[in-house]
Amino acid sequence: MRATNTAPPRVALFVTCLVDLFRPNVGFAAVRLLEAAGCRVEVPEAQTCCGQPPYNSGDRKDAQDMARQTIAACRGYDYVVAPSGSCIGMLRDYPRLFAHEPDLLAEAQDLAARSFELTQFLVDVRGLERIEARYPGSVTYHDACSGLRQLGVRGQPRALLAQVEETRLEEMRDTEVCCGFGGTFCVKYPELSARMADDKIDNICATGADTVLAGDLGCLMHIAGRLRRLDKPVRAYHIAEVLADMAYGPAIGEEG
Repeated sequence: MRATNTAPPRVALFVTCLVDLFRPNVGFAAVRLLEAAGCRVEVPEAQTCCGQPPYNSGDRKDAQDMARQTIAACRGYDYVVAPSGSCIGMLRDYPRLFAHEPDLLAEAQDLAARSFELTQFLVDVRGLERIEARYPGSVTYHDACSGLRQLGVRGQPRALLAQVEETRLEEMRDTEVCCGFGGTFCVKYPELSARMADDKIDNICATGADTVLAGDLGCLMHIAGRLRRLDKPVRAYHIAEVLADMAYGPAIGEEG
């Protein structure tokens, strides 16, 4: 892998709760990709949840407490990068939480400006132009809502996938439609959430692809769970695992 910009920025990897608890391989893959792009990568030990669950549930106080923790943990880094559009979307929403607190507002705006989703950072910031990875077979890509709508992440993962040897991308119908996860949405509305996932799976299977990829682990766990329940022979990986040539072993949903 090679980046056009060889300067070594100091990057904080925001691991995310789901990656930390359920799929650490995604975090290791993100480190490999960032280092290949010429970055000095660190994982701030004080990082916790980004605060999105309480924020989406109307619990402003707990969301602010988590945001303060994240702001403090990410001070001093050139960039903050996460393998999740939804978590980075939350970091970019921090200025809304502190609109009436001038001191924290300035810090929140600064953090928002240097926070990026992984593929967005690799393509738009670092100009990564070559991926040394191989994944035999066909894949389809699900555009997660936060990455697509809030951050404008769409072309970046596809540009990187085009560099992976022996991989053929089969675009699914309605790729931009929500899979039904939506964080707390799937807990509040389980029947609707499952129906949305089933519609997504119909579109995945119609492509004939043997693997579904995405940039948000929450979406992938939701999709993989329904694939397994419906006994569909499609594997699920985070895109970082394929790009870093680390898509080996059990796919998401196969661990148990």
